[in-house]
Amino acid sequence: MNGKSSAADFEEAQETIDILYEISKLLNCGVNKKTLAILLSLTANGVNPEAIAAVYKELKRETAALKAAEVSSRNS
Repeated sequence: MNGKSSAADFEEAQETIDILYEISKLLNCGVNKKTLAILLSLTANGVNPEAIAAVYKELKRETAALKAAEVSSRNS
């Protein structure tokens, strides 16, 4: 019975991720399913959602800056 419960829980979690992923695509969030699952896991484990959002935004900003610097250095 435990195996069935775990399988049902996994299926429910996967369905939740799928729905939230579709919402994130509609909102043009730029979050893939793996990242979304990690962000949701952090929230489920008590991490402040606003802090997660702030860190995620900063990481995206820094990644874009690094990519721009890399392209610039290649063109020089």
